[in-house]
Amino acid sequence: MPRSAEQNREARERSQASILQAAFQVFGEKGYHEASLAEVARQAGVAQGLINYYYGGKEQLVGAVLDAYFEKMTALAFGDEGADDRLRMVIDMFLIGADQTLPQQRITLGLSILPATHRIYAESEQRNLDAVLAAGGLMQDLFRERGASDPALEEVMLRSVVEGVIVKRAVYGKTYPLQAARRWLHRMYGLGDPVEPLPFVASDPPQVALRAIDA
Repeated sequence: MPRSAEQNREARERSQASILQAAFQVFGEKGYHEASLAEVARQAGVAQGLINYYYGGKEQLVGAVLDAYFEKMTALAFGDEGADDRLRMVIDMFLIGADQTLPQQRITLGLSILPATHRIYAESEQRNLDAVLAAGGLMQDLFRERGASDPALEEVMLRSVVEGVIVKRAVYGKTYPLQAARRWLHRMYGLGDPVEPLPFVASDPPQVALRAIDA
């Protein structure tokens, strides 16, 4: 019995999701130049021709990976929370993202800093510029509400600090003291110590870096 249009759509979506998930993993582990579409196809459990059909090639596939990353990292949504609570939410969103998306972080870091691949990163950033600007506007609003004299600068500096944490997490993995970094950020912005540990994130390892950052 032939499949319905709805069944075909669901099958396409499952295949595309499997390909993207495999691409996140393979590109994150191997890097853009060392990764191959054949390896992505094996991990996704699909024929390589299906990747070419959906995405067109390696560059287009990694572009789709970057687009999914930008979508995740700009997905700010607030209710009627006060500015301090919104700032806590922003910090936690970025840090949870740093922990839960290590392969994606390594992909974006590699693509953004290497001259040979920076264009791919820049093109994805441009495609997602509206979402990036909207997220930045929401962050500026909360700093404006907190009384900042230059909300745009405050947003840039928060991004700079958090992106530094993300880079360190991508480089050092689970040995980086993310829970302690969160406490430091909360204290820096006068938010007080978090009541609960960062959800979904393992406890920090007992190491010198942890003691230094938590001092």
